[in-house]
Amino acid sequence: MLATRSRLGDWYRRNRERSATLFSLIEDEAFYDRPIPLRHPFAFYEGHVPAFSFNTLCARGLGEASIDPAFQKLFERGIDPGSLDEARRHDRAEWPSRAAVAAFAAQCDERVERALESARIDDPGVPSLRRGQAAYTILEHEQMHQETLMYIVHQLGYDRKRRIAGRHEDHAVPAQRFVRIGAGTATLGADPDEIAFGWDNEFRRIEVPVGEFEIAEYPVTNGDWLAFVADGGPIPTFWRERDGDWLLRCTFEEIALPRSWPVYVSHDQAEAYAQWTGTRLPSEAEFHRAAFGTPNGEERAFPWGDEKPAPAHGNFDFERFDPEPVDAHPRGASAWGVADLVGNGWEWTATPFGPLPGFEPMASYPQYSADFFDGTHYVMKGASPVTSAELIRRSFRNWFFGDYPYMYAKFRCVR
Repeated sequence: MLATRSRLGDWYRRNRERSATLFSLIEDEAFYDRPIPLRHPFAFYEGHVPAFSFNTLCARGLGEASIDPAFQKLFERGIDPGSLDEARRHDRAEWPSRAAVAAFAAQCDERVERALESARIDDPGVPSLRRGQAAYTILEHEQMHQETLMYIVHQLGYDRKRRIAGRHEDHAVPAQRFVRIGAGTATLGADPDEIAFGWDNEFRRIEVPVGEFEIAEYPVTNGDWLAFVADGGPIPTFWRERDGDWLLRCTFEEIALPRSWPVYVSHDQAEAYAQWTGTRLPSEAEFHRAAFGTPNGEERAFPWGDEKPAPAHGNFDFERFDPEPVDAHPRGASAWGVADLVGNGWEWTATPFGPLPGFEPMASYPQYSADFFDGTHYVMKGASPVTSAELIRRSFRNWFFGDYPYMYAKFRCVR
């Protein structure tokens, strides 16, 4: 059922306000910086989000006249290159001024808000508008970009961004134990009538038999990873060593390495750790079974039950910018007692990102998923500290390259 126009408009304005707050973290002189070479500079992303919203809903969905065809094309789509050489092909000698980007964004916002308020955004005769698809697409797209923006801001030098003070806790956590998950069925994906909106890779619903397995109660922590480093394992991207001490590069400051926080690593690094410990990463279906399944065979909407995601359940929705101890949210545990499944970092699975049976590209953004069914991206589940609450649903699937080290991604082992 399509949300009310009032709710959609409020959602759009909340998104734009949060995006403005996040972009304000970047000093003006850093506007053209590219802290992650595999991504565009900040100048692109400040224009991309409103351009995408206008192009998707107003221009293509409703057939409205253009605002600025050159800017609409320039800011149309981001990049996901597999190498620095490929990324260099997207280099530009010059980007528009920040003032010009802001003026273009304001025009896009005005047109999008007007459309959400009065245009026919739910039109069964137009595939991209059916059940309000384009409207939901632009709303969740912006929230995804808020998260990816924070990955880039994280890598920006501390002297080139505003600092937000944070409180950080570290304490001893219980010894890692493995929880037995009985054989059963895991439901992946959803049918269109089950949820108000989903991305094309979430459809259709499929039930997968899962054999008995054991899964770690908590994600692998920085403390766990230290032993791997001591035995020659790789140093995570977010770690620093100074005068023999390990530090963690948080979003706005460096702190002594918190042993109780989940370690953020690439998929390749996570697989190396699992091999070192004689375990493996869970499949997407095993994650679902541990997170949403129950001993009596029923399935839950969330690990903790059917209650909507709230701060008591996990570290997500910008409650903070950095991780916290893996045992900080006991109310978020699954029916099996597996903790920290949603929030505090996405969780890698062993499953390559691919279509579910019955997959069809979505009309409002047909290349969203299909361009990444290449065997080099892996499914992630859960949420990070900067994942918006609206994106937390059982069927939601995230993905990244196996060797990409900059996202907020943790993991746990199974056997």
